[in-house]
Amino acid sequence: MPTRRLFLKTAGSLIGAAAGLNVYAWGIEPHWLELVRRPLPIRNLPAPLIGRTLVQISDVHTGRVDDDYVIRTFDRVAALRPDIVVMTGDFISYTPRVFEDHVARVYPHFPKGRLATLGIPGNHDYGPGWNHPHIAKRVVEAVTPFGIRVLRNELVDVEGLQIVGLDDLWGGEFIPGKVLPRVDSTRASIVLSHNPDTVDLPVWTGYEGWILSGHTHGGQCKPPFLPPPILPVTNKRYTAGEFELSGRRRMYINRGVGHLLHVRFNVRPEVTVFGLQLAP
Repeated sequence: MPTRRLFLKTAGSLIGAAAGLNVYAWGIEPHWLELVRRPLPIRNLPAPLIGRTLVQISDVHTGRVDDDYVIRTFDRVAALRPDIVVMTGDFISYTPRVFEDHVARVYPHFPKGRLATLGIPGNHDYGPGWNHPHIAKRVVEAVTPFGIRVLRNELVDVEGLQIVGLDDLWGGEFIPGKVLPRVDSTRASIVLSHNPDTVDLPVWTGYEGWILSGHTHGGQCKPPFLPPPILPVTNKRYTAGEFELSGRRRMYINRGVGHLLHVRFNVRPEVTVFGLQLAP
């Protein structure tokens, strides 16, 4: 009967498509890293930094994500010989043996910048419920020997570029008043802040420049032409990519290297390779 045959054929095609989608979302895209290359125009950028590269890595979630995939990612970035490397939070997803079994294996491979290698904590670096400051302290102590300087409401100068690293909002150690007033508005600057929601807080008076964030993973799964259904931010506009903000500020949200649930769809993992430019 033709109608019955058509029904069975259609049903079989749908089942096959669903199975293929499942294989892709679980088995392929979570490790299909994209190197996103884009300019980063910065006002008053010193001449020696024009044309240099700044690489942003975020949300690695070591302990939950396959170690070999993370190591391959780090080696791929190292091969670029970046000038500055920044890590915008979530070094780990906490387990009782994450430091012994994963951090000690993975982070010796973390790519180093020729000029600086910097990081900030994310909420997962504070352990379960984001309320264990001793775990965040141990994260810092664990990665520091591998050449990563973790900034916790601190400012460093890299060849004339002011880089501010803010601690995590959910971890309870976000204290921008400790460092943002120290930024010289006549000089080049960028801010690292894990959670994009921080850009809407009334703490940015006088700051004009870029804020590099992570945290969202881009939602991890996004239907075509629609926003992701789940985002861990109050402002659901903050998904991934570039956003124009008030006060001559701009934000870039990195989609992250790792994941929480082992699934991604239409939101590939990302490492961002910025080319530093002098903004007009």
